[in-house]
Amino acid sequence: MANVPNEHSLSTLLDGFKDIDVEETQEWAESLEDLIKTHGTERAEYILRALLKEAGAKGVKVPTLVKTDYINTIPVDQQPEYPGDEELERQYRAWIRWNAAIMVQRAQKKGIGVGGHISTFAGVADLYEMGQNHFFRGRNHPGGGDQVFFQGHSSPGVYSRAFVEGVLSEEQMDGFRQEKTKGADGIPSYPHPRCMPEFWQFPTVSMGLGPLNAIHQASFNKYLHNHKIKDTSEQHVWAFLGDGEMDEPESRGALQLAANEHLDNLTFVVNCNLQRLDGPVRGNGKIVQELEAFFRGAGWHVIKVLWGSDYDELLKKDKSGKLIQLMNETLDGDYQTFRGEDGGYIREHFFGKYPETKELVADLTDEQIFNLRLGGHDDKKLYAAYKEAMETKGKPTVILAQSIKGAELGPYFEARNSTHQIKKFTMEALKGFRDHLNIPISDEELEKDLYNPPYYLPEANHPALQYMQARRKELGGYIPGRANTQPEIILPESKVYAQTKKGSGKQTAATTMAFVRLMKDLMRVKGFGHRIAPITPDEARTFGMDSFFPSAKLYNPNGQNYVPVDHQLMLTYTESPEGQIVHVGINEAGATAAFIALGSSYDTHGEPMIPIYIFYSMFGFQRTGDAFWAAADQLARGFIIGATAGRTTLSGEGLQHMDGHSPILASTNPAVKHYDPAYGYEIGHIVKRGLEQMYGNLD
Repeated sequence: MANVPNEHSLSTLLDGFKDIDVEETQEWAESLEDLIKTHGTERAEYILRALLKEAGAKGVKVPTLVKTDYINTIPVDQQPEYPGDEELERQYRAWIRWNAAIMVQRAQKKGIGVGGHISTFAGVADLYEMGQNHFFRGRNHPGGGDQVFFQGHSSPGVYSRAFVEGVLSEEQMDGFRQEKTKGADGIPSYPHPRCMPEFWQFPTVSMGLGPLNAIHQASFNKYLHNHKIKDTSEQHVWAFLGDGEMDEPESRGALQLAANEHLDNLTFVVNCNLQRLDGPVRGNGKIVQELEAFFRGAGWHVIKVLWGSDYDELLKKDKSGKLIQLMNETLDGDYQTFRGEDGGYIREHFFGKYPETKELVADLTDEQIFNLRLGGHDDKKLYAAYKEAMETKGKPTVILAQSIKGAELGPYFEARNSTHQIKKFTMEALKGFRDHLNIPISDEELEKDLYNPPYYLPEANHPALQYMQARRKELGGYIPGRANTQPEIILPESKVYAQTKKGSGKQTAATTMAFVRLMKDLMRVKGFGHRIAPITPDEARTFGMDSFFPSAKLYNPNGQNYVPVDHQLMLTYTESPEGQIVHVGINEAGATAAFIALGSSYDTHGEPMIPIYIFYSMFGFQRTGDAFWAAADQLARGFIIGATAGRTTLSGEGLQHMDGHSPILASTNPAVKHYDPAYGYEIGHIVKRGLEQMYGNLD
């Protein structure tokens, strides 16, 4: 087991300093210890923060810590009481785990063999169930309901819960990954609203798009609230992500937006099982510490949930500080190996590294050591983290929860490098899994057919099932769920398009200018114009939209707290919480994510919005095509405009600004209706028809 420096040990913080009065230092340390014993860690934190503030004001250099020790963020004495019935929740969680695994096992039948992912949900199940039982608010909740972005590979578990709830049938469970061959009973392998338009809300399998889209969903929720279109103050956005997924540039690329806009309606839950598909995320490092520094530096509130309640007593007994030191210096590759071995190995190679830590577990059996729970599988720890996330104001929150990939599936699955690709049980492993979960299915039933073991559903009057249903009813209904309906809106009268349809006459005008003129007219239509949201990636002036600045304004939830340099001009740059223009900066991926949030508002909020994303053509399907496919998968509605397009439009700027293939790429998407107008008068006909098809009654 290799070592890395403990970046937050006392020696590191004091590098370059000499203690000129050891006794005085000890007195300060004892005073802090007495403060914690007398008034608790919360009071101690306040005092220390107050002292740091005072020190900074007096010119004392204060260290900035972006990482903390490799322990839980929330101290034991600040944990709230757990409000749920852990025994009942544990029972139906076992049913959900079983049915999720059996769904994949049955998909391996002869003649089908489509498989699936067993281990992802097994590791994230406790994180989901904490939300389902106590936090996720359905669309029937008085506050409007939450939006939840599920990890794509965990779909079997989401289907399994829906099966236990009675939302999905056994025929649908057996239709996993067989959308074409099973017809109406076929369900997709991953979250896909177009394939299951009454179930999934958000397509999240293209790694990185989930976190990016979740941020812009939370931003758009505030946009709706600030524009008084809908009260979204009680709606929360949850995004469940993998620690390996956080390496995607899109996963981290918009963190500053969430912090700058103070999106306290957003929580990321990162499932830190320390594994990617092929091996460890950071075998030679510590991904949790890396992510903590990254998010904290970006202005997020960070909550680490690393160790379960079983470790509380060990940490309390750790008077030498060696256990925390050991947790700090142990590499992720070693943590993964420990979980793949037995308790004796953990005793020798982890706790046995120092005499002090070995003594901490001297009275535990090897089995007890192996069964020490991690934070991502502990209800009390997770509840405390989720509750704090919901109560944090002024900034978004990320929860970094340490878990085990393939948890509770048995030694053949847990923490193995190959676990992501394992799609089936042996008979021995299947029986062991059943015994571990206490599923009342006999050996005889299992032995009938390895690839057709039975699902398990209890009687409708089972106390655990009734409790489960009652929790969802109280929280506002089942999640996920999609209404797939659109409230009617009154579209503009034909006369609004008259001027554009006339063309420009003898005056030369680009089609982009014709469109901008029409958009201005549409935004003025009473009862309709407020639904239009122009989206621009820092190119509004290029497209002649700077004339919108003083009237429509640029959306900024913080307002404009400075005097713009062009304040004396008529077309001054104007930001406002009521601004209509969504300006994301030089950020095409972010603009597309904003388009998705706005374009799917008819479903997520029951409020149709009309996003109009205007960009350099080559920055569309050529550069962010993956995100546009996600928009199509989510059934988003709106207009995307390549405002400077063609192989000759920008020839003076070089080949990198010349684009003739984005229109070709766009035309390959069956959800996109593509036009390439040559004259301004065509714009009026295209936009009118588009509005009628997307927001009216036309097919």
